[in-house]
Amino acid sequence: MRRNPRDNEESARTVSRRGLLLGTLQGVFVGVLAFRMRYMQVDQADEFRTLAEENRINIRLVPPVRGLIYDREGRLVAGNEQNYRIVITREDAGDVEMVLRRLATLMPLDEDEIAATVAEAARRSPNLPITVADRVAWEDFARVAVNAPALPGVTTEMGLSRIYPMGPDFAHVVGYVGPVSDYDLSKIEEPDPVLRIPRFQIGKVGIEARMEDLLRGKAGTRRIEVNSSGRIMRELDRQEGDPGATVQLTIDLQLQNYVQARLGTESAAAVVMDVATGDLLAVVSSPSFDPNKFVRGISTADYAVLTEDDHRPLADKTVQGLYPPGSTFKMVTALAALEAGLLDPEERIWCGGFTELGDRRFHCWKPGGHGRMGLIDSIGQSCDVYYYEIAQRVGIERISEMGRRLGLGMRHDLPMSAVAEGLMPTKDWKLDRRGSEWLIGDTLNAAIGQGFVLTSPMQLAVMSARLATGRAVAPRLVKSLDGIETPIPPAPALGLDPRHLDLVRRGMLAGVMDRDGTAWSSRVVEETLRVAGKTGTSQVRNITAAERERGVTANEDLPWERRDHALYVCFGPWDAPRIAVSIVVEHGGGGSLAAAPIGRDVILYALSGGMPPLSAYPDSQRNRIDSERRALELFDPDAPGTGRSRA
Repeated sequence: MRRNPRDNEESARTVSRRGLLLGTLQGVFVGVLAFRMRYMQVDQADEFRTLAEENRINIRLVPPVRGLIYDREGRLVAGNEQNYRIVITREDAGDVEMVLRRLATLMPLDEDEIAATVAEAARRSPNLPITVADRVAWEDFARVAVNAPALPGVTTEMGLSRIYPMGPDFAHVVGYVGPVSDYDLSKIEEPDPVLRIPRFQIGKVGIEARMEDLLRGKAGTRRIEVNSSGRIMRELDRQEGDPGATVQLTIDLQLQNYVQARLGTESAAAVVMDVATGDLLAVVSSPSFDPNKFVRGISTADYAVLTEDDHRPLADKTVQGLYPPGSTFKMVTALAALEAGLLDPEERIWCGGFTELGDRRFHCWKPGGHGRMGLIDSIGQSCDVYYYEIAQRVGIERISEMGRRLGLGMRHDLPMSAVAEGLMPTKDWKLDRRGSEWLIGDTLNAAIGQGFVLTSPMQLAVMSARLATGRAVAPRLVKSLDGIETPIPPAPALGLDPRHLDLVRRGMLAGVMDRDGTAWSSRVVEETLRVAGKTGTSQVRNITAAERERGVTANEDLPWERRDHALYVCFGPWDAPRIAVSIVVEHGGGGSLAAAPIGRDVILYALSGGMPPLSAYPDSQRNRIDSERRALELFDPDAPGTGRSRA
């Protein structure tokens, strides 16, 4: 059947319209596709290039080189050493425990270490590398590197780790570093990204902690190429960071080592100070500990030994320890009375062995009393009754004010951990803190450095330097930063009458050079090295009336923890002071017996720049002194490497 021509024409027009519509749609689609392709290939080329590279290129932080720490002569006391370590990334490893057990066939890795690493990996971000082993031996390191293809997610790395070549000698001053903990991060408002690098070391105590921002430096970056399993194939480029600052201390390594050896096994503290500049030449707390153990990861057994020791080796007694200063405080009371015009230097006060106040007796250390005492004799022979008398005239407010003037009861600005403030008590302080009124008896106790008065060995060294110079000398621990000397502002005058200072100094000289002086047995006979000093003994227990009647128990007959603290402060040479020293021996029994001999040896070493001549000691003591010297283990700066030898 033939179709109508008109139908054929209509059908043709319909097909043409459909073809045109389809062609138009195809043209629009091709145009949109072309535009999209241009947009992606041209306009977004950089973005997609970055996304593509991120599949094969990673950017990682490069830990900065930690700043070095030197002594005042440029000898290293905190440095860095090469460290080989093994890390694992959970995202690349998959089954972390399986990979670790495979790793254990190549290097020492016990069950506890495997469990700890698995736990840490589960706690951390999947793409964060976790340190499996630190300070790995080169043989183990090389073995793991060769077998790397069979250990997915495991990477061998080389870095630097902290080392303290002088071991215990600088432990309390310099401190130590350790891996960043969650607690460390919680204390920082905006943590530096470098702190999240596995096992990155941060200062924990001492200068390492207080100067962390300067010592840490700034991290660098490196671009590395990785394969599909995340294994590093090659390093494309590296941008090194900025190393930490180089710190030079005022401490003298040899003097520090000598003082540490001289304190021996005593629970004690010693501070040696340059009276002109305030430079701290030695700051020693005994016993000490090896900071390298903390860097490497101290064992539970080793840590228990330190924490359970009643001599408290982890505590820095030089700035954290607070002690009643005992008779080393008598110069403060004397100056307070002299400056207030309430004491005539020529006046003589009777000491019969005690002072009565109401129904209570305040005893002198010498049961029979000293007889009539003048100011110089009262310091030299350390008469308590003399100070009970003048304390009632001058009062606690003037005494405490003079103590603060001389550097006591205040926190000195030092980059050390937990610097204690001490205490110079006042009437208001007792009312606020104890809720009771100040009593005259409190003043008498304070006048001889007992009662509420508390000082640190650092403060006692500052006091000695200020007595020696009459100036407000401040302690300084950092000599230079990156070779730039730390400025030393001139110490202002204390504003004390020079005649009064001279009287107190003469009293300290009498304490050492007069036969009746409490430090006579620790005198210096070399004229050019003569030392002025003051002993002190601070009670740690109350002596009852009954005990006094039957006889006070000698310190050596008491348990160690109940014995008195022994103290000694001194400066020298007498006629041109250069060095001040403070010594505290916990439970040493008495300042003249335990602290003064150490103080004499230390100040003579500092003044002589090394072992002093035996001629500085009384003839009768020279053989003993020589034997004691030979028994000391001292650092030998001339020996190859870092080591010690017998002096």
